[in-house]
Amino acid sequence: MPHRTIHLFRKGLRLHDNPTLLAALKSSEIVYPVYLLDRIFLTSATRMGTKRWHFLLQTLEDLQTNLKKLNSCLWIIQGEYEAVLREHVQKWNITQVTFDDEIEPYYKEMEKTIQVMGKEIGFEVFSLVGHTLYDVRRIVELNGGTPPLTYKRFLQILTVLGDPEMPVQDITAENSQKLSPLPEVDLAECYRVPLPEDLGFSKEYKSSWRGGETNGLQRLEEHLKNQGWVAKFAKPRTIPNSLLPSTTGLSPYFSLGCLSVRMFFHRLSKIYAQSKNHSLPPVSLQGQLLWREFFYTVASATPNFTKMVGNPICLQIDWYQDAEKLHKWKTAQTGFPWIDAIMTQLHQEGWVHHLARHAVACFLTRGDLWISWEEGMQVFEELLLDADYSVNAGNWMWLSASAFFHQYSRIFCPVRFGKRTDPEGQYIRKYLPVLKNFPSQYIYEPWVAPEEIQIEAGCIIGKDYPFPIVNHKEVSDHNLQLMKQVREEQYKTAQLTRDDVDDPMEMQLKRGCSEETVQKKKLARSNEQGQTD
Repeated sequence: MPHRTIHLFRKGLRLHDNPTLLAALKSSEIVYPVYLLDRIFLTSATRMGTKRWHFLLQTLEDLQTNLKKLNSCLWIIQGEYEAVLREHVQKWNITQVTFDDEIEPYYKEMEKTIQVMGKEIGFEVFSLVGHTLYDVRRIVELNGGTPPLTYKRFLQILTVLGDPEMPVQDITAENSQKLSPLPEVDLAECYRVPLPEDLGFSKEYKSSWRGGETNGLQRLEEHLKNQGWVAKFAKPRTIPNSLLPSTTGLSPYFSLGCLSVRMFFHRLSKIYAQSKNHSLPPVSLQGQLLWREFFYTVASATPNFTKMVGNPICLQIDWYQDAEKLHKWKTAQTGFPWIDAIMTQLHQEGWVHHLARHAVACFLTRGDLWISWEEGMQVFEELLLDADYSVNAGNWMWLSASAFFHQYSRIFCPVRFGKRTDPEGQYIRKYLPVLKNFPSQYIYEPWVAPEEIQIEAGCIIGKDYPFPIVNHKEVSDHNLQLMKQVREEQYKTAQLTRDDVDDPMEMQLKRGCSEETVQKKKLARSNEQGQTD
């Protein structure tokens, strides 16, 4: 007998390459597309800032619009997910519940709860992989039951698996007849996508990223038009402080599953096949998808992946507890314009370039403030549109040199790094307008500007913009010794994720930075020494 099915959207908020939904349509007489908007569950599982809520609601509205074109709809059911799912299973005489496989512990817990409910009241549970390139359980299995802890080993496993499966056919008018019909007008109001103000959020949304499959596909197609750029893309050569994104900017859409990673992977393969010389992993666009897959794989089989304590691959470090400095970092008040501009962009737009993320993460952790990567991870989780359980935690462990990254003597200079790609400081002038009138030679370190220059610029350091909260040279030297000691004492843990190649993302970014206490000529001379551009 064909099923009566509820298909639960969690991530995978799209109609292209949606294998679980397609399978549900093939096995059912009717399929109800459902999104359970359980605010208590979502806010307990992850920190969601206002912009992420806006992006999610826009994505749900877009999915609703696309389903209506197929004479169906997305049923938004608000409330505690277990109670409202049980209610609708009984109301609609459901015999099957389907959803995409996910790796996050909170989604795994939800899946167990639904499976127990199914046994209790009599429905089947069915799921397929849709959010990753591969079934990460298979990667773990091929590695002997443990996750590959280096990118090199991970790629070796993939040579056994071969390329990811091809995307499945899109959901169209031809294969969607089993989707539930549009409800009556009164009923539709009960199940509509809520407005931001319905959930207590402001209507205002300034980010240039608008949620939804439609917008994600449009961005994707725009990038893929430039096949030369796609073929030659090398992430370390993109610019962290360009005024427009120098990378694809697709990450928010992959995070919610508005875009299929498998579809993107195979579209890239077609372009590479037509190019004699194209970039390769880890720096190519396909390489970026594989980094994502790597972190998903490790996260799926590592206890307490988003924490230091109880995390077997993470160095146990006695980070400082400094609420004041953490607050100044989060609110763009460190006194280092490059760092503060990045954090301002993050607050305003919900996105910053990956190298900009590297700079502020290094500054918070091993570079300057010696504050736990967990604190930074939580801020990013709240503010980033592309916040992702696996990638966010993996990158923070990497950038704090707590796992994965071992060239810990490479510390991003909060002055020199940004100056390399934007010597005029246009990025700082945009995001920190209080500094916009400073001459270029002082824009990255306004505290060394003579008083008359500060007056002329209309910004007195210490009054209109803060002094640096630390002396970079002193604290970075001290922190380097602390990290060296930690790694010597925890040598076995450090070796778990050690690869035999340098990180291509951070090559040639060396330590060293001018300080406010150094005279101008000496400062300029010291900046030329021990630096690589």
